[in-house]
Amino acid sequence: MTSESLGPYKDALIVLGTAGLIMPAFLRFGINSILGFLLIGVLLGPHVLGEAASFFPVLAGLGLTDTRDATGLAELGVVFLLFLIGLELSFERLKTMRRLVFGFGGLQVILSTAALGSLAKLWGYSAVEALVIGAALGLSSTAIVIQLLSQQKRTGSQAGRISFGILLMQDLAVIPMLLFITAMDAPEPKSILVNIAWALAIACVAALGIIIVGRKILGPILRFVAAARSSDLFLAAVLFIALGSGVLATTFGLSMSLGAFIAGLLLAETEYRRAIEAMIEPFKGLLLGLFFLLVGLNLDLSLLANQALPIMFLALAFIAVKAGIIFLLTMAFRLPKRSGFEAALLLGPGGEFAFVLVASAIAAGLIAREAASPILLVVTLSMFAIPALSFLATHIRKRLEEMKPVSKTAEMPPEGTEAKVIIAGFGRVGTMIADMLKEQELSYIAVDLDAKSVATARAKGYVTYFGNASELPFLRACGLATARTLAITMDDPARADEILRIARTERPDIRIIVRARDVNHAKRLYTAGANEAVLETVEAGLQLAEAILVETGVPMGLAIAAIHQRRDDYRKTLGSPNRREELARARKRVKL
Repeated sequence: MTSESLGPYKDALIVLGTAGLIMPAFLRFGINSILGFLLIGVLLGPHVLGEAASFFPVLAGLGLTDTRDATGLAELGVVFLLFLIGLELSFERLKTMRRLVFGFGGLQVILSTAALGSLAKLWGYSAVEALVIGAALGLSSTAIVIQLLSQQKRTGSQAGRISFGILLMQDLAVIPMLLFITAMDAPEPKSILVNIAWALAIACVAALGIIIVGRKILGPILRFVAAARSSDLFLAAVLFIALGSGVLATTFGLSMSLGAFIAGLLLAETEYRRAIEAMIEPFKGLLLGLFFLLVGLNLDLSLLANQALPIMFLALAFIAVKAGIIFLLTMAFRLPKRSGFEAALLLGPGGEFAFVLVASAIAAGLIAREAASPILLVVTLSMFAIPALSFLATHIRKRLEEMKPVSKTAEMPPEGTEAKVIIAGFGRVGTMIADMLKEQELSYIAVDLDAKSVATARAKGYVTYFGNASELPFLRACGLATARTLAITMDDPARADEILRIARTERPDIRIIVRARDVNHAKRLYTAGANEAVLETVEAGLQLAEAILVETGVPMGLAIAAIHQRRDDYRKTLGSPNRREELARARKRVKL
């Protein structure tokens, strides 16, 4: 094969090597994956690798041969990102967070766009360019901020909720921003107004299609595919829906990203939402990484070298203005100042969608590539500053907490759909657990691989999703990071063992209760780290014994205490951890 024919394979090796070999090293040093891909793109670009190749010609072969083919794949990363954002949204979730999302978040987007757009106009940009720049700079990095908060286990904090509400509104705002950029690609002002009106009309029709198609057609189609019990076929169907919706959107003059977002909303109302999230995440991560690698590759570092001070000043001013707006809104909404300050530092820098909006504006002819280069540099520098700003915010928060007396009031759980209990397997046992949790008003998420059972349960009002609980990405999507308890109820010892192993490795502190088939299985579960291994035969015998004791005249309290004692003896026999303290508490609650 010639060197030209090997070009695509070499490009693929560079991308895969970056993702599979270099990125793990970056992550080990705490560098976010998006920042890592940006940095690698900069290093592979003409201003670093290109200059080095002039002295060491052997390095010339490490660059990408032709970025045009890679650009098509990279754009799919943005498509899948918007698809997952659509999946994350639901009318119920927006309703519970409406004040933070539409109130706080909506004002942040409007005020930041207006303020930063005005500064861009003063800097010398035209009105249209300033509007695009203000909208792009008004967005923050969902991927980096959420990942940092998750690593710090602070997504449920007040600052985490404020950040999530704003980021959710920003993600929603991207859709009309893309619509307006597309609509403004017109030669006359009248055409612009007509295009905007037409784009809004198309969006309304699409929203109506979400309600009709999503609730009437997609559910049965996916249920039919899921019944085949083939993850490959199910993934193919999901990819077809996501990409097909994007292609269909382009036929109406909309972007593929908007079509994918609509597809995500379509599927968010089905029981397959979490299984789809787990399946699409790897594709999204790799393709989005390629997108940011190409962004870094095309950054004009010569501009930074020649105008370092103005660019640095613009980046600091941009972060300060945007963070100041967020902090002032925190005070206006009477939210805690410490949390508002932390959220302001996290959300002050730019985000990944700034590159998407600017690229769309360049394609539409609204802004010249040369005029956009300083803006992209400013956004990139600000994103690299997010980890440092997060460290600064955490340090300041801890210092303020040390200075202030500790509050005795527990922090409220985060708004959203986080569940306290995950039920893996939703047959008769899982249904009984869900009924008891509902009676006690405890939140739960139930998952099962039987598509028909899931559909029946959802029709009865149970919070049930289709998916494989033995896959870690799916468990994470179900809220494993924040759940208090995992109940494994399926009558499949091999799958129960695998779910237990995965969950215990991911969350050493979570309480796991597992349904055991026999004594040997129960011993194996306790060895693997189960908090409780429940043998149905033993529990049935204990309940019968309790009923017999009561019917023969033994006081209820003594009967319950005797059953607890026998159950504790079984646990010790099976290898359970010492439960004497729990037994003592149980006896104390019983009035003898």
